[in-house]
Amino acid sequence: MTLRSVESEPDSEPHSAGPDARMKKTGDVRIGISGWRYQGWRGSFYPEDLKHAAELKYASALFGTIEINGTHYSLQSLDSWQRWYAQTPDGFVFGIKGARYLTHMLRFRDASARVGIANFFAQGLLALNEKLGPVLWQFPPSFRFEPEAMERFLSVLPSDVASTSALAKQHDARVKTPYVAIDRKRKLRHAVEVRHASFVDPAFVTLLRHYGVALVVSDSTEPWPVAEDLTADFVYLRLHGSEAKYSGSYGDDALQRWAERIDAWRGGSQPADARLIAPQLRPPRRAARDVYCYFDNDVKARAPFDAQRLMKGLGLRATHAPASS
Repeated sequence: MTLRSVESEPDSEPHSAGPDARMKKTGDVRIGISGWRYQGWRGSFYPEDLKHAAELKYASALFGTIEINGTHYSLQSLDSWQRWYAQTPDGFVFGIKGARYLTHMLRFRDASARVGIANFFAQGLLALNEKLGPVLWQFPPSFRFEPEAMERFLSVLPSDVASTSALAKQHDARVKTPYVAIDRKRKLRHAVEVRHASFVDPAFVTLLRHYGVALVVSDSTEPWPVAEDLTADFVYLRLHGSEAKYSGSYGDDALQRWAERIDAWRGGSQPADARLIAPQLRPPRRAARDVYCYFDNDVKARAPFDAQRLMKGLGLRATHAPASS
């Protein structure tokens, strides 16, 4: 089969990354954190007297996006999805972490995975409406690249909310309160994070471009592949720590380097020194790409402060005052 790129423009106009973003025709840039419920953040990032129930409201006032981690471990209640929507400001977007039941256990090996993915999308994602951002599919270090298995997985991913709703309707009884309604036509983006060296294969890049799925740029002290091949109409960046896994603050030089790379990506190009799996496969030309960047160095509350520093370096600022209670 001859694969071709199916990169496409997002349905809705992106939220501005700054006062001149639209004039300069650059992509939307959102800097945020991976999760928001960390006990060690109280008294450092969160005020001591902040109610636990107000943490999301507080954090979402400072960042344009936050990854939901709980979806990686279990199905969430519809009440939770609706509450998350209500607690976050207009213009905010969630990143959704895909279920490990699918990526780590079933690994999309057989027909049962289709029911599992239907359950995942039926649990309430669509209740986020315009705040539904990219879905992150993180595979474990033991998961090797097998072209047929990877294409089988990519082909199942819904590309818009209409196909998401249709897939979600195939859920089983494990979803207690399914939600399959859609508010309007909208694309659904997906990103894949891999951790096995076998993915350093041009065939993997070709598959991602064919399905318009982003390859996660993953920065870590772990021996995971680091690749910056552009495979979609957006870039998904995860910064896992500078000293150990999920630990260590990023220094000024490191943040400046990431700011320069984000500037290149949102302008539709790639850094001159981009680390590429397939340098011979040039990405489709684009005037701009959206960028989602999440700090995952949550130990000792490094993530929220590093995210704020990177925002400052990019000229981005919080558009809402954080709630104090």
